[in-house]
Amino acid sequence: MKFPSAFAGLAVACLVMSPSAHANIPASTPQTDPCVEFVARLPNVRAPLCAQAELEPTPGRSVQGRTIYARDVVAAEPRVRVLVVAGMHGDELSSSAVALHWIQRALEIPADAHWRFIPALNPDGLMMRPAKRVNARGVDLNRNFPTPNWARDAKVYWEKRTRKDPRRWPGPHPLSEPESKYFHDEMERFQPDLIVSIHAPYGVLDFDGPVTPPRRLGRLYLDQVGIFPGSLGNYGGVHKGMPVVTIELPSAIRTPLDAEMRQMWLDLLRWMGERVVPPSQAEPVMPVRTGPRKTS
Repeated sequence: MKFPSAFAGLAVACLVMSPSAHANIPASTPQTDPCVEFVARLPNVRAPLCAQAELEPTPGRSVQGRTIYARDVVAAEPRVRVLVVAGMHGDELSSSAVALHWIQRALEIPADAHWRFIPALNPDGLMMRPAKRVNARGVDLNRNFPTPNWARDAKVYWEKRTRKDPRRWPGPHPLSEPESKYFHDEMERFQPDLIVSIHAPYGVLDFDGPVTPPRRLGRLYLDQVGIFPGSLGNYGGVHKGMPVVTIELPSAIRTPLDAEMRQMWLDLLRWMGERVVPPSQAEPVMPVRTGPRKTS
């Protein structure tokens, strides 16, 4: 495998193979350069930045058969595994843009971590005109994870607390959607020591999990807003014991300034070094290539 000379010492690859989440999702779809759509759609994302991210296709597919892309960045001696997900809500354009910027930061400062970035978990919602929070079947992916008592709580919460808000429909059952099923399975495969979930537009920092949360990332201060039936924070942080940092950017359509994104990254690394300690020092889960690397 050939690496760019500027990033010697890093191992970069894609995700392990998994079966399709739903039988009606195409087993394979024609691959196109994701940067064509991302550059046209996302704020503050230009072609060179996206090309340098070298996104790889994963086995994950959306309801409409779109490929879910990812990128691994692995330090020479990784101590922790960090799973970064953005674009879970398709209309939070800034979240996917920040994830692409942070891939560049990880290449520059890997910080003894094995990073796995999934910048657009809900590509159907992202590419709709206008973009939509929900996926192509109208499900809020961040209410579709299998939290305890989902069958009892999720529908009641949706009906009583959201007044049947269609933007927050949890779906017919947990993991009913190929996108949430893919991410759930990726959590099981990758076994992250930390999950970073990027959202917008509330301008706060949320946290779920068993360790001391970060007090701030850049200008975002900790404001734990509670847990919801079927949310990733509830499932990963509370039920599975995987710390989940939820970043709520101030705007869904504009990214923070480049200097602010960098400061958020540095604050995240500082907190990780102090608080995120893997349960063991076992060998890290190394990525497995699923196909030839796209050349930039």
